[in-house]
Amino acid sequence: MGIISAGDSDIGRKRKTNQDSIFVDNKHHFFAVADGMGGHSGGDVASQLAVKVMPEFMAKNPSMEAQTLMRNVIFEVNRSILEKAEEEPTLHGMGTTLSAIYVSGPTLVVGNVGDSRVYMVNANKIYQMTRDHSFVQEKLNMGIYTREEAVKDPQKNVLVRSVGFEADLQVDVFNYRICKNDIFMICSDGLHGKVSDADILHIIQKNITDPSNCTLDDVKGAVKELIQQANDNGGQDNISVIVAVAQA
Repeated sequence: MGIISAGDSDIGRKRKTNQDSIFVDNKHHFFAVADGMGGHSGGDVASQLAVKVMPEFMAKNPSMEAQTLMRNVIFEVNRSILEKAEEEPTLHGMGTTLSAIYVSGPTLVVGNVGDSRVYMVNANKIYQMTRDHSFVQEKLNMGIYTREEAVKDPQKNVLVRSVGFEADLQVDVFNYRICKNDIFMICSDGLHGKVSDADILHIIQKNITDPSNCTLDDVKGAVKELIQQANDNGGQDNISVIVAVAQA
């Protein structure tokens, strides 16, 4: 399975620092977005530690089964953040979201903690593959209100699960069999909180008109325009995006 990918992270228009970090490993087809916990000490440290630990862990475990690797690499990030916070009390309370994909042959392994997301685009449709671990999502699960109403909830940034918060971490991990022309996108809430799913779909399809014959420049163009749209819509948060196109 061939993969063409590109990613970028932008500070946005309102923040003084960028607490997002991205991980793009084209050799092993492993990609991740980490969004340091806003309002907590060391959010940037937590996200940067995440993207530092992942390649180190993968290098030490080259033969690990794909789903096990995804789960264990996130556990290792969690352990490392907790350990760092113990060593430096000023960093106590730091944490990060972490959404990742790993392409292993015809299989995509998805891992997620927090409210960064993985999307899939195919056949003129967009699908959110991950489920947010947020207070708002809990309300949605209980049927308190609709997805459209949830956007207006003042508690939409409150997470119920994050990496680095506690030792007993729950991680969502699942497999998906890749189809021809699948396009995957990982992003922080700086994108999906400012750009609608419909607009995300439009931008990706405008830049990647033919996934089976797209170029790296096409993929980079999609990433650039997605970030620009989030900034044009206010850019209140850091914005991170990775786009990966599956080519048979």
